[in-house]
Amino acid sequence: MKIVDLRSDTVTQPTPEMREAMAQAVVGDDVYGEDPTVNKLQELASSMLGKEAGLFVPSGTMGNLVAMLTHCQRGDEVILGNKAHTFLYEAGGISALGGVHSCQLPNQADGSLALDDICRSIRENDPHQPITRLIALENTHNRCGGTFQDPTYTNQVSDFAHQRGLFVHLDGARIFNAAIACRVPVKQMVDSVDSVTFCLSKGLCAPVGSILCGKKDFIYKAIRIRKQLGGGMRQAGVLAAAGIVALETMVERLKEDHERAKFLAEGLKKLPNLTIDKGTAMTNMVFLSVNSQIKMSTNEIAGYLNEKGIRIGSVGERRFRLVTHYWINDDDISRTIEAFADL
Repeated sequence: MKIVDLRSDTVTQPTPEMREAMAQAVVGDDVYGEDPTVNKLQELASSMLGKEAGLFVPSGTMGNLVAMLTHCQRGDEVILGNKAHTFLYEAGGISALGGVHSCQLPNQADGSLALDDICRSIRENDPHQPITRLIALENTHNRCGGTFQDPTYTNQVSDFAHQRGLFVHLDGARIFNAAIACRVPVKQMVDSVDSVTFCLSKGLCAPVGSILCGKKDFIYKAIRIRKQLGGGMRQAGVLAAAGIVALETMVERLKEDHERAKFLAEGLKKLPNLTIDKGTAMTNMVFLSVNSQIKMSTNEIAGYLNEKGIRIGSVGERRFRLVTHYWINDDDISRTIEAFADL
C-alpha cells in the first residue's frame, strides 16, 4: 500500500533527474568559492529573484538566521509576526545566537502585518530601548494557512521601512508558491526587499538546502555569518546539482499542487464534522478542524488515518494541516477524502 504523506512538502524526495545530476556533479571546495555547481546554483537563484548575489545554505532556518544576524547587531530589534516561522519554529536562534530582540505583532488573516501596527512599533531614539533595525515578513505564510501577500503589500512595507532607514527581510520559504498563486514573476514578489530566503527542499523537491539572496555586499557579510554558524560546506555541489534541477524543472508545476489542494479542500468540505479554515486552499496547504461530534483524540485521529496509509500533520487541538506536493497525485487525494469520510 502506498503511503500518502501529507504532513509537509518537506517529505519530498529528489526526482530521478535530480539523482542523476547529483551523481554527475562537478565539485570543488565551496568554502574557497571553488565549487562550480554551487556557484551556478547561486547565480541561477539570484538571477531568478532579481538580486545581485545568492548564498547556498543547508536550511531555511539557517538562511533566516544568517540574514537577520547580517542585518542586525546585538541588542537591535526585529519586527515580525507572532505566527512567523522565525518566531515559532527556529528555536529562538536570533536571540540565543545573535542577541537580537524581537517585537511580535499580530499576523492578519492573510499572514500580513498591519502597516499601522508596524508604525506604532518602531522605537524612538531612546537609550532605554532597543534600536529597531529590521522588519521580517513571511510569504507564503505557513501558520496562517498557506496564505500569500501580493507585491503591492510587500512594496508598501518596504517603502515604509526604507524611508525610516530600516531593512526588510522576507522568509520566502515557499515564495515560488506565492508567485504562482499571484500569477506574477517571482522577481516581482521580492523586488523591494533587502534580503530573501527560499527553500529548495519543499515544493521544489530538492533533498537539501535553501538560498539567501540580496545585494553583493550583504552576501559578502553573510558568508562570514554562515561560517560562524557552521554552514560552510565543502564539496556541496553534490547537493547544489539537485537545486539547479529544481529551479529549472519544478517551479511551473507548483500550480498542480495548488489545484490538488483545492480538490482536497472541496472534498473535505462536503463531509460532516469537519471545518475547513477560511481561505483554504490558497496555495498547497489545507487546514481543517474536527468538531466535538468526533470523540477521538487528535492522536487517535492521526493514528486511524495512518492505518489507512494517510499521514497528516497535527497543528493544534483537533486541528490538522495537509500539504500537497510533487509526490501526491489525484488518486492520493481521493483516497484521503475517502479515509476522512470513513472516519
